[in-house]
Amino acid sequence: MKILETQRLILRKWQEKDVYDLFAIMKNESVSIGGWKPHSSIDSSVNTLNEYVKDKNKWAIELKGEKVIGCIGICPDNNRGKLYAKSVNFVLSDSYSGNGYMTEAVNRVIQYAFEELNVDLLSAFHIPDNIKSKRVLEKCGFKYEIVIEHGYNRYDGQVFDSVCYSLSKSDYSN
Repeated sequence: MKILETQRLILRKWQEKDVYDLFAIMKNESVSIGGWKPHSSIDSSVNTLNEYVKDKNKWAIELKGEKVIGCIGICPDNNRGKLYAKSVNFVLSDSYSGNGYMTEAVNRVIQYAFEELNVDLLSAFHIPDNIKSKRVLEKCGFKYEIVIEHGYNRYDGQVFDSVCYSLSKSDYSN
């Protein structure tokens, strides 16, 4: 896994020592708007961390010199026909919201995807009520594509519409 860096952040591999930072992020009920199940115990975070450590496409977002404040990942988007496409997903601790950290992290992953992975298109999805994710995507140049009715089944069985955004390599400007 390649370490990615910005002015204020390091996007790096998850480590065992990150478990308490992960729990601090994931215990908040607000993570459910992004589709994550809130963690009720440190054991939930240990299990999630074990998955993240194995995943070469999920970075811990570390505020330089401080702590892990979020997670960002890319995964295949196999719905794009001939395009080599990836999908971006992310979560940020509520305590760090509103400071531009997630926009900074997403922009760095965009750069990595287009310049180093030679991706043709990046997609991202959110439920309609997730205004924070919508704002991050728009700030990063993603364009609204479509709403997929009943396109997202959350961990608790609730079904939501899924708002799709995308950014093509031809629209990307460094």
